[in-house]
Amino acid sequence: MLSCHYIQKGVLLTAPPSSFEHLIQSLKHSLSNALSLFPALAGRLSTDSDGYVYIVCNDAGVDFIHAKAKHLTLNAVVSPSLLHVHPCFKEFFAYDMTISYSGHHNPLATVQVTELADGVFIACTVNHAVTDGTSFWHFFNTFAAVNKGAAAKKILRAPNFSRETVFNSTAVLPVPAGGPTVTFAADEPLRERVFHFSREAIRKLKQRANNGDNSNELTEVMGKQANDSWKIINSNGNGNVNGNCNGNGKINGRNEISSFQSLSAQLWRAVTRARKFTDPSKTSTFRMAVNCRHRLEPKMDAFYFGNAIQSIPTVATVGEILSHDLRFCAELLHKNVVAHDDATVRRGVEDWENAPRLFPLGNFDGAMITMGSSPRFPMYDNDFGWGRPIAIRSGKANKFDGKISAFPGREGNGSVDLEVVLAPKTMTGLENDTEFMQYVTHFV
Repeated sequence: MLSCHYIQKGVLLTAPPSSFEHLIQSLKHSLSNALSLFPALAGRLSTDSDGYVYIVCNDAGVDFIHAKAKHLTLNAVVSPSLLHVHPCFKEFFAYDMTISYSGHHNPLATVQVTELADGVFIACTVNHAVTDGTSFWHFFNTFAAVNKGAAAKKILRAPNFSRETVFNSTAVLPVPAGGPTVTFAADEPLRERVFHFSREAIRKLKQRANNGDNSNELTEVMGKQANDSWKIINSNGNGNVNGNCNGNGKINGRNEISSFQSLSAQLWRAVTRARKFTDPSKTSTFRMAVNCRHRLEPKMDAFYFGNAIQSIPTVATVGEILSHDLRFCAELLHKNVVAHDDATVRRGVEDWENAPRLFPLGNFDGAMITMGSSPRFPMYDNDFGWGRPIAIRSGKANKFDGKISAFPGREGNGSVDLEVVLAPKTMTGLENDTEFMQYVTHFV
């Protein structure tokens, strides 16, 4: 992940009950306390004479920025009438477009607190080579809990810094002279929108995916989290999948397509349709990030600090995606996810060790979708002491045509928000796709 941008995620909150001067002092103190539990984030990257990159826990510290945007109101930046993500959020994060390799001389984390007319946005930016989404939100949640005070102590869990894992490799990653560069065009024109899916809409999608109903009413649901590449379970052209399944289509006895897989399948179909490919034999790839902590045997600690993610690529031709019903894509995704077990994780690591490489993030052939983040992350638990967030937003980091991030819906109960980034024409096509949009609910 050294060639990826820093992670940028933040929470939009109502104005604090006390003054902003008091809030700033409180947040600085709480951030310091949180860093005492996560000392790696206060360090810097270093490369030794053998080429190994590691973290020096030298207490070099993180940046804390206080900004003001009092011309903006909460209603202006998250109004239900605002279809696309307000551009202001891109200004609320530090280290824009900063590559994680720069952690050799830049802080590994930074917090920016932006005052609005009637609210506040607290943004956290963390080096992606140091943390994945699981560790990122563990730190952000801890920061919020410390600020909230004594009542939050019960939810605090210390990070696990053990390095005795399959990911602690002896292989040396060759880094280009002068450091790596990002692997996608970071300045391409893009449109960004958050689509909200209620619990009921997702239930319908899941039911459709599992029943294989080919009627005009469609269903789709969610996505997960990770980053790494190698294994592809391919469709063989007739809807079957080459993977670890038995004769009745079950994989390890688990044959129900999940809500997340159903939603992802609906998105895959709709985006592929919106891209208007002329060649039905063109291959489309859907990447899903997965957390490997619970997939390994023995399982890693759930609060293992670091990167324990891999990327599952699922492929199908444009013709297959558009000529079959929802179940076809959902089943491909489902079987690929279920097959990603201990042996698969270890094969992925072995494959990387045989040819160490930087993670290639992007849409290289115009037909890729990359699903990151997760609706399982406790984003709305970031209560700093005066209430849950109103919304979750991200910065400019790691965004390209086809990059999707899955967030939990604010109301919970299995609702999901998909932050969708697409080329302008593709986004227009998606917004006009009635099969997709019938499941989208407007924010309240």
